[in-house]
Amino acid sequence: MSETCVLADTPWLTSGPAARVLALLNGGGEEARVVGGAVRNALLKIPVGDIDIATTAIPDEVIRRARAASIKSVPTGIDHGTVTLVLDGHPFEVTTLREDTEAFGRKAKVAFGRDWVRDAERRDFTINGLSVDADGVVHDHVGGLDDIAARRVRFIGDPGQRIAEDYLRILRFFRIHAAYGTGDPDRAGYLACIGGRAGLAGLSAERVRMEMLKLVIAEGAAVAVTAMADGGLLLPIFGGVAYMGPFAAMIAAERELGLAPSAVRRLGALTVAVTEDARRVAARLRLSNAETRALDSMGHRWWRMAGMDEARARRRLYRLGEDAYRDRLMLAWARAGASHDTAYWRELATLPQRWRAPKFPLKAADFVARGIAEGPALGHVLTLAEDAWLAADFPLDRAVTAAIADRAVARFTRDHRL
Repeated sequence: MSETCVLADTPWLTSGPAARVLALLNGGGEEARVVGGAVRNALLKIPVGDIDIATTAIPDEVIRRARAASIKSVPTGIDHGTVTLVLDGHPFEVTTLREDTEAFGRKAKVAFGRDWVRDAERRDFTINGLSVDADGVVHDHVGGLDDIAARRVRFIGDPGQRIAEDYLRILRFFRIHAAYGTGDPDRAGYLACIGGRAGLAGLSAERVRMEMLKLVIAEGAAVAVTAMADGGLLLPIFGGVAYMGPFAAMIAAERELGLAPSAVRRLGALTVAVTEDARRVAARLRLSNAETRALDSMGHRWWRMAGMDEARARRRLYRLGEDAYRDRLMLAWARAGASHDTAYWRELATLPQRWRAPKFPLKAADFVARGIAEGPALGHVLTLAEDAWLAADFPLDRAVTAAIADRAVARFTRDHRL
């Protein structure tokens, strides 16, 4: 049975670009509504991101109306009925109501329709199957209102069938639960995900990456990821061991420090014990170059971060830079286990807030003046001098740094004397 309620305190629905799109597409025998995540978030009273719109109008009619109103239209998914309208720099995906005729995930064959119930029934989860019209009336054809009230994530219809239509819905089930659900995942959905886990192998790495990076930073990530591990769903994704203890500890450490959740940092805690793990995970998920470098840096001898005094920590911070230092240190913290000492790790993690490394005061010219020729020899001497400067705790006195330079030259000359 369909239910309705009225959505209050939604200024984006009564004025601004979204309201203009609805006004454009309503009338003349056609109807448009906001659908999906925007409705869900508005009901949960959390920030609304992208606003997607469904309409009875076919794509050609959407484009015709947009052109008449001098609104830019882009046929971003025209075969599936999606046209993107751009107003005041805000993109709105407008999709004609659809019915699946053959289900093959993203390659499903669809027919355009005018039935709001059938359109809702082809979506993934009940809390994503709601729509709201221009008057603020929320239409629920799938039981989403009750599930929002209960903070429960359920598949629409038969979970196994929904998953077989697109196996990415396995990951979306846990990601949406982590973001909007409470308690354990819905049992029927959970069992269907376990039953369909072989289908994960057919997903593109890019789609898996997108879902996993969103999942690990969600509010309820610890519960959702633990459920995935218990159901044997992480091995097909990562191709190796998942470390649930360090993952939970990383979340706790971020909260202890007041840091925003970091997807790569949490992914490192979950999957990385050595650099080989980092490279495997980066390849399987096709992480970006920046993400790959960060994950690899975290896994590089992270255990050396444990037991440091502040002098040694300053040297590490100088060598690594603030971001890499903090990430690697936090991986060591997360993997500390029984030796966990919050006060000790917090002191090390907040070092960049208390101390900023000075610049190495010696230059190439200082060594050329001491008779070192340009080329590999010069680079070698600079390295020796920098190491000595770090060991001396970053002195800036000119007499001290000159003595460091003299000793570096003397050592190089001695070591390379024929």
